[in-house]
Amino acid sequence: MPRPIPTAPLARAVLLAVLCGAAFLEGMDVAMFNVALPSIRADLGLTTAEVQWIVSGYVVSYGALMLVGGRVADAYGHRRVFLVGLAAFIGFSLVGGLAGDAWLVIAMRVLTGACAAFLMPAGLAILNTTYPAGHVRDRAVLIYAGIGAAGFSVGLVAGGVLSLLGWRWVFLFPAGVGLLLFAGASALIPRDDVRPRASRVDYPGAVLIAAAVAFAMLGIESLAHHAGPFPPVAWTVAAVAAFLLFIARLRRAPEPLLSLAVLSQSSAAPAVIGAASLAAGFAGFQLVFVIYLQESLGWSALHSALAMLVVAMDAVLAPLVTPLLVRRFGVWPVATAGLGFALLAYTLFLPLDGTDHYLDFLPGLVAVGLAFTLAYGPLTIAATERAPREDQGVVSAVLYTCFQFGAALGIAGASALHSSATETIGDGLTALKIALIAPIAAAALGFASAVVTTIRRRSRPRPAASVPATSPTERSA
Repeated sequence: MPRPIPTAPLARAVLLAVLCGAAFLEGMDVAMFNVALPSIRADLGLTTAEVQWIVSGYVVSYGALMLVGGRVADAYGHRRVFLVGLAAFIGFSLVGGLAGDAWLVIAMRVLTGACAAFLMPAGLAILNTTYPAGHVRDRAVLIYAGIGAAGFSVGLVAGGVLSLLGWRWVFLFPAGVGLLLFAGASALIPRDDVRPRASRVDYPGAVLIAAAVAFAMLGIESLAHHAGPFPPVAWTVAAVAAFLLFIARLRRAPEPLLSLAVLSQSSAAPAVIGAASLAAGFAGFQLVFVIYLQESLGWSALHSALAMLVVAMDAVLAPLVTPLLVRRFGVWPVATAGLGFALLAYTLFLPLDGTDHYLDFLPGLVAVGLAFTLAYGPLTIAATERAPREDQGVVSAVLYTCFQFGAALGIAGASALHSSATETIGDGLTALKIALIAPIAAAALGFASAVVTTIRRRSRPRPAASVPATSPTERSA
């Protein structure tokens, strides 16, 4: 039986706020450093390649350890791993904010990314195993996803403001917020009702999948930033080799790190495709849009971040509107509509001509906000709702890993198209429009996949009356 949630309305609200706060903090933390990099570079005297590792190191360790973090949470207890991950996140952020050497700053970002890899899947697993299946859980997941997605947009502005006070505040502010969240989490998250089982973690498999994901992320980073000790093809070959060894390990391990059957039963496969496309489209679009604002229109970094703030409308709309739509239409029709808005949004930016005003951008930015409002939460539900309780952590990790991969691929694709078009054509505006092909293609792939999934699920026969669906979400699926 699922562990009960606190019965007092205030305690229930605070518990959800703590979990949402952790997701919001992680998204905001990533975005703030994107804005603060110039200040860090100037103060520490870093090269472009060195300063990029403040972001890339976080992303690589986060992506590489996500599946391991999810399985460790399942094996040792979601609450335990959440609290340990959050405490370590706070500690490494404090050290990074006080560090005087560049290598220590970069090392703290790598370790902070590793902490997030354990923290995030544990948090989503706590939510899914604490709240009862049905409308209560669906609404909680939608609120969690909406606020978590808004963290990145808010972080862009927060990073600009904190950078004015000094780049160290970009480390110290998340540590302070994390301390408040840790106090709330310690008091409100129900204790784990499972005994730690180290045998559930296949450590050889963990090493192989961590290596595969790390090599793949390094290859994407090398392609996106056109720098690194090895070419992208070398990283790709290493990633494929490690992944094939991981697949072979899955067949031999007594308790494999990841069961493909679990993914199939949980309906996660189409959901993670949609999640990856949503992240890829937005990441690629953001790169193109920010370049356009700053290089073509001459906007500052802070003004560019404020322009993107409207995308965070999902923090308000997702908790209020999306649950009603999911109850009325089901998870996949709502997610499909969201992915359709993403495709519409990026297409609306094709007529850019270098003389635009903010009101010209507003319809497209609103469409991006609606895309996340309607797609992010329902895709999270679809990926995790049917996973067994003992596998919630690893299935949540698969979802977050696909978000990371999608975002990295979206940036790499848009960057590669932009660089190639700039070299061959020379017209900066035309090159940006060509780069928009990457987010449009990603959104089109996600939308097409969601349409097919929706049609297939509608065509399936209804379940027998003796085995009723337990929630509106399951009935739609």
